[in-house]
Amino acid sequence: MTEKKSSQLITDLIHHGYTPPAEFQAPQPGIFKASTVFFPNVAAMRQREWKDKSAYTYGTHGTPSSFTLEERLCTLEGGKHCVLTPSGLSALAVAAFAVLKTGDHVLIPDNSYGPNKVLAEGELQSFGITHSYYDAMNPQDLAAKIQPNTKLVWLEAPGSVSMEFPDLVNLLQTCKAHSVVTALDNTWGAGLAFKPFDLLGDGSLSVDLTAHALTKYPSGGGDVLMGSVMTRDDALGLKLKLTMMRLGICVGPNDVESILRSLPTITLRYEAQDRAARQLATWWQTQSACVQVMHPAIEGSPGHAHWQALCAPIGGEGHAAGLFSVMLSPKLTQTQVDAFCDNLKLFKIGYSWGGPVSLVVPYDIASMRSNWPAHLKQGYLVRFSTGFEAVNDLIADLSQAATRCLNI
Repeated sequence: MTEKKSSQLITDLIHHGYTPPAEFQAPQPGIFKASTVFFPNVAAMRQREWKDKSAYTYGTHGTPSSFTLEERLCTLEGGKHCVLTPSGLSALAVAAFAVLKTGDHVLIPDNSYGPNKVLAEGELQSFGITHSYYDAMNPQDLAAKIQPNTKLVWLEAPGSVSMEFPDLVNLLQTCKAHSVVTALDNTWGAGLAFKPFDLLGDGSLSVDLTAHALTKYPSGGGDVLMGSVMTRDDALGLKLKLTMMRLGICVGPNDVESILRSLPTITLRYEAQDRAARQLATWWQTQSACVQVMHPAIEGSPGHAHWQALCAPIGGEGHAAGLFSVMLSPKLTQTQVDAFCDNLKLFKIGYSWGGPVSLVVPYDIASMRSNWPAHLKQGYLVRFSTGFEAVNDLIADLSQAATRCLNI
C-alpha cells in the first residue's frame, strides 16, 4: 500500500494539475527552458510551424524567451527576421553558410574581424568557396574585385582594431549596383551609432544582413557568449532559419535571460563608455609617446568625415562606442609596449569589449593586413576598451604606466 501511494505521488508530481494565474507581469519577461515541447494532439504536432514564430515544436527552434529576445533585437537594429547564435563568430558563419555555396566568391574587408578571414581561409575554402580581400577605405578597389560569382560582400564599420571608418554608403551602393548580397558586422554600431537597415534615413538604402556579437554591448557584463543574424528580407530570413535548423545551432535559455535583462540599459551603457573613450583618446593626443589616435569621432582619425556623415549628420556628438586604438612611437620597442600593458592596474589584458572592466591589447597590425595601411603611421598599435571606471582613475593608470615604460 505504501509503495503504491509513493508511486502515485511521483506520477501526481510529474503530471500536476495546478496552473498558475496567467496575469503575472514584472519588469523582466518569463524565461522558458525546454528541449521537448508538448503538443495537445497529433494533428497539432503535424501542423505546427516554427519558422514564422506562430507555434513551438522543439527547443532548438525557439521558445517564448528566445522569440522575445529576437523581436527586441529587431527593434534595436531595425530588422524583421532574427536568429540567435552561440557567439559572434558563429553569427558570421551562419550568415555565410546561408548565402554561399560551392563555386561562389565572397569579398571581405582587409581590415575586418580576423576570425572572419580565418573562416574564409579554412571552412569556406574547403567547401569550394573562394574569397578576396578589399581595401574598405577605397570603394574603387571593392568595385574592381567584384566577380561574376561574387555572392556576398562583408562590410564592417569601423575596421577591426585599426578603427578606420569607411564610406559605408558608397560601399553599399557599389554592391547594390552589382546585385550582390551585403552583410554588415554591426557589433560596434550595435543599432545605436547608425541604422544599418536605413542608412540614409529615408528608407532608400539598406544592408541585406547584419551580424552582431551580443557578447559585447547587448550583454554588457563580459560573461555571456551570443550572436545574432538579422535581415528584413523574407527569403534571406528563411535561409537563415533553415541553416540554423540543419546545423542544429541554438542558444541556452540562461544566456537569453542575461541578454534580456541587460538590453534595456544598452543605450546608457553605450553612451557612458563612448564618453569615456573620447576623453581617453583626447588625453593620448597630448602624449609624446603617441604618434596617432584612431577613434572615428576624433577629428583627424582615419575616416572621421565618413563617421560624421553617417553617425552625426545633423551635428551633435553622435555615437562612437567605447573602443579606440593608439599608435605608439616607432622609437619605442615591443618590449616597452608590452611592459606598458603589463604595468596597467585598472586596464586588464583581454579580448572583447563592452563589459564593465576596461581592457587593453597590443596588436601586431602588420600581421593582420595584406599591406601596411597608408592611413596608419608606423609604430606599435595598442587597442583600448573602456569599462565603467571613473575616467580620472583610468587616466591616472595610463599615466603611471606610460611614465614607467614609454620613455623615448
